[in-house]
Amino acid sequence: MATMTELFLAEIDREAPATRRALERVPEGRDDWKPHQKSMELGRLAGLLAGIFGWVDLVVNRDYLDFNPPAGEPRYSPPQIRNRQELLAAFDQSIIQAKKALEGTNDEHLLTPWQYRNAGQVISEQPRHIVIRDGVINHMAHHRGQMTVYLRLLEIPVPVVYGPTANEQIMPGETPQTQEKAKTA
Repeated sequence: MATMTELFLAEIDREAPATRRALERVPEGRDDWKPHQKSMELGRLAGLLAGIFGWVDLVVNRDYLDFNPPAGEPRYSPPQIRNRQELLAAFDQSIIQAKKALEGTNDEHLLTPWQYRNAGQVISEQPRHIVIRDGVINHMAHHRGQMTVYLRLLEIPVPVVYGPTANEQIMPGETPQTQEKAKTA
């Protein structure tokens, strides 16, 4: 039977390529663009998506994240990203961090509580494995979905995520020949 850490590592391996494909298409010089006044700016969304897998390290190796920490405590700040090269490097680093954290922990630790706080007050407390599932992996899928909408609105071809898009009919690693075989099988 697989451990939670093995399952999370496998899930990161499955989700990372699609996330990277979306990030590879983020246009440079459009960081302030947003589809609506209430929407997140493109650059902020891209930076969030690039670093989100790295949050696994935070959940595994710290007991909480305080969004507005009391004086003297460290404040979480996402990396400052200036171009696509830095965006992809931040993404690659976040994958490395996540895998290292998961490889260095065990299921027993993932069952222990982790907290979101604001100014020292607990907002939420859940087992670490739930925070990784909901606060990292599901959160990543949500923001990756946002990114594909942004790409569509900017007239940038939307990459394959879980299946073909209006722009890409062939899944990564597939050829027209393997697609044809699948249709006739």
